[in-house]
Amino acid sequence: MTTAKVTTVMLLNGPNLGQLGEREPDVYGTTTLDEIVSMCQAVARDVGVELEAHQSDSESELIGWVQRAAKNSCPIIINPGAFTHYSIALRDALTQVDAVVVEVHLSQPASRESFRAESVVAPVVRGTISGFGPLSYVLAVRAIGELLTQ
Repeated sequence: MTTAKVTTVMLLNGPNLGQLGEREPDVYGTTTLDEIVSMCQAVARDVGVELEAHQSDSESELIGWVQRAAKNSCPIIINPGAFTHYSIALRDALTQVDAVVVEVHLSQPASRESFRAESVVAPVVRGTISGFGPLSYVLAVRAIGELLTQ
């Protein structure tokens, strides 16, 4: 009997997201990153994928995970944090991924400070989900699950 290979989805979180639940709860809410990851893992099981989650304040570490995902054709859900607005290096790494990449944000960056209005990664990802708090992540997992079945 052969078993089907389960797709691994990389969930990547950038700088300061490890402080969720404590950092600016009026903007980002009180849900911690661990709680978001747990929610996403439950949804991942429901849609038949495996979730591998990472968070780093280091641009080079995030790029390393993106490069690993690219080598393995893993879909990515990424909240680049502040790197959203200026990391050309992260953007360049994401262009190498031939699987689905979804950008997520808890808040709605376009409705905040003007410097947050532009995402340098948005042009190289499949789509962006923002403004729904932790649900943004859940919707991204569901979207990838749906796209993998098409």
